[in-house]
Amino acid sequence: MTTVLHLDCSANDTAESVTRQLTRAYADRWLASHSSADYRYRDLAAEPIAPIDTAYCQLGRRSESLGTVPLPAVDQLVETAAEREAWQLTRPLIDEIRAAELLLIGTPLYNYSLPAALKAWIDRVSFPGAFAGGALHDTKVVVITASGGAYGAGTPRAGWDHQTPYLRAYFTNHGVQHVTFIRAELTLTGLVDSLADLKPLAEESFAQAWDEVISGSGSTLG
Repeated sequence: MTTVLHLDCSANDTAESVTRQLTRAYADRWLASHSSADYRYRDLAAEPIAPIDTAYCQLGRRSESLGTVPLPAVDQLVETAAEREAWQLTRPLIDEIRAAELLLIGTPLYNYSLPAALKAWIDRVSFPGAFAGGALHDTKVVVITASGGAYGAGTPRAGWDHQTPYLRAYFTNHGVQHVTFIRAELTLTGLVDSLADLKPLAEESFAQAWDEVISGSGSTLG
């Protein structure tokens, strides 16, 4: 059965969050054409994943020292109650992403990088051996991102977006072949007076992102 894993991590609610609005529209359209799909949703801001701790690292190092340990065998490496708790928090998240044909992520740009809520999820699912054997080779990743400013080529802050290159490098390093980014920029033009003159560009950026979401152009909606 086809599975989509949908993650939102904006600290704002849907009324204020551009990424939540866009991922919701994307998920709705995807599910309309995959009616029998298994849909799983996680709000990483409302129900944050616990950051990795010493027990996680100890178990991970023990597993890594033995080479690629199959995930079911990690249970046999647990030595303490803290390690067991860490693994019980981790294994279901790994199983979710390994099962996903489509991973849909909505993430704002916070302080030129990704939100802590998303990074905590990434750190936890990146347990040694979690994606061994090409587990994510057929997974399609769609990242819908929004930023208050503009960071593209030719802008004063070109190159300050450290989220997009990080996520692209992370997923491709783990074998993902298809990573699509949909971006809406200048989302603060309605709130910040110094950006008011850029409102037409903001509207154009959102309209383009919305069109990519609805039309599926260049994405995984086929």
